[in-house]
Amino acid sequence: MKDLIATFPLGFVATVTPDGKPAVSPKGTFLVLDDSRIGFADIRSPGTRRNLAANPDVEVNFIDPFKRKAVRVTGTATLHPKTSAWFADAHPKWLDVFGNLAKRISCLVEIDLSQAHEIWTPPYDDGVTEAEMIATYRAKFGALYQ
Repeated sequence: MKDLIATFPLGFVATVTPDGKPAVSPKGTFLVLDDSRIGFADIRSPGTRRNLAANPDVEVNFIDPFKRKAVRVTGTATLHPKTSAWFADAHPKWLDVFGNLAKRISCLVEIDLSQAHEIWTPPYDDGVTEAEMIATYRAKFGALYQ
């Protein structure tokens, strides 16, 4: 699961708005921090930040579009603004991975994981192999961008 997140760091973050409505927002700056924590950078996410400040419960989905496998994680978010010691300590990790983009980070969001699950598409139940899935979706996506 850690490899999938590291390879495809675009996570779809589900939060709840202050008025109880669901909100999902993609974040492309995820890093695996250790076995029980992940984090993402807030560059321009005022809605997500507002939602997490009011209710830190969060779920994130990551998808490998070629293998058609996913990871769903659930946890509790902590916001670390640019002025915090945690931010100062952790920010170099984002600089290493995201380069100049990391200079625009205003807040880092740390998620302490309570659950993590791998999800596979139903064709695997029917005996389709990972290699077959990759070949199918390489052809499909390759045809889109020729």
